[in-house]
Amino acid sequence: MSRKLFLSVSAAFSLVVSAAAAAAQTADDAQIRDLQTRQAVAWNRHDARAYANLFTRDGEVINVVGWWWKGRAQIESRLTDAFAYVFATSTMTITDVQTKYLAPNVALAHVSWTMTGARTPPNIPEPRQGIEIQVLKKVGGRWVIYSFQNTNSLPERPFSKGPPGPVQRIPR
Repeated sequence: MSRKLFLSVSAAFSLVVSAAAAAAQTADDAQIRDLQTRQAVAWNRHDARAYANLFTRDGEVINVVGWWWKGRAQIESRLTDAFAYVFATSTMTITDVQTKYLAPNVALAHVSWTMTGARTPPNIPEPRQGIEIQVLKKVGGRWVIYSFQNTNSLPERPFSKGPPGPVQRIPR
């Protein structure tokens, strides 16, 4: 085979492989966005079983206050309790999903959300907006959550460049 023909065939093969990989990633992106939509739907229906079924059997959650739930059964149990009162009237909205693929069947997703209607007990911050970090696995052709950490977030503001100034006292 001539060098020119070899280079042409190699370039064509690379384009086909690249196009196939891009199509697969586009399908995976759509499935992951659908997973996040199903997360919001399950939450907003206050359906602990449907929410827990978004996870692998050995999946885990670290919620916004740092409580660590291990396994689908415990996730369902804890959410059943949470939906009884604290989150019974809450509504979650997914506002952004950004995904990085670590392997063909493993992805890292940053999922931004907002929430209204939570009734948290004293000394626990009310979740209003946050970011979930999810480790996703593709199992049997569908994406599920393996590990999930949720963090409340506040709008970012600049760091102080030094200690606060002295307190001004007003004379009486």
